[in-house]
Amino acid sequence: MKTTVIAIDGYASTGKSTLSKQLAKHLGYTYVDTGYMFRTIGFLVLQNNWLKNDIIAVTELEKALPALQFSWKEGDNAQMHMALNDLVYGEELRTTEVSNLVSKVAALPAVRAHLLDQQRSLSKASSVVMDGRDIGTVVFPNATHKFFLNAKPEIRAERRYAEMQAKGIPGTLDEVLANVIERDRLDSTRAIAPLVKAQDATEIDTSAMDVEAIFQLLCDHIKA
Repeated sequence: MKTTVIAIDGYASTGKSTLSKQLAKHLGYTYVDTGYMFRTIGFLVLQNNWLKNDIIAVTELEKALPALQFSWKEGDNAQMHMALNDLVYGEELRTTEVSNLVSKVAALPAVRAHLLDQQRSLSKASSVVMDGRDIGTVVFPNATHKFFLNAKPEIRAERRYAEMQAKGIPGTLDEVLANVIERDRLDSTRAIAPLVKAQDATEIDTSAMDVEAIFQLLCDHIKA
């Protein structure tokens, strides 16, 4: 079965997840949130006390990886949700503590290798829209369509902070901005699969654009 892959890469809080979900629904594709996958691993690191003095207990995490399997689970209205070992996680993954861990977890070779296999496996059943940092460069270098989203750090921090306030997640705007800047640095400089625009990706600066305008740009590009 030949399937289509649409890769949407870019920096944190550029609208990747929102746009990917909207695009997947519009096209009848499956949305694969790779950020969710890394966040769940980060959440488990905290839950299992595998973080000591801001250093991840890599050996313990690597031992646990083979048992961590992602799959699709049907929810209300037949909506499919990504589950880790049959559990669907929610807002507990959006805390500042988890956000501060994501880039560190994503820089671990064993974690990236484990999730790379699962990301490719999840795309075999149907056409997908997948967002992340290295989808168009590493996970699916031959993706049918590739996009790269960017925006000013201050604007991305304001967006993330507004989301946190709406959901009652604690944190300050200064903390969120510091997290955004640090994640940019870690994601762009890591040795394995760094955040970088694929040469054949279409770059979109979302700083001064609303979601509908960006969505229309994506649709126009795919149609063309």
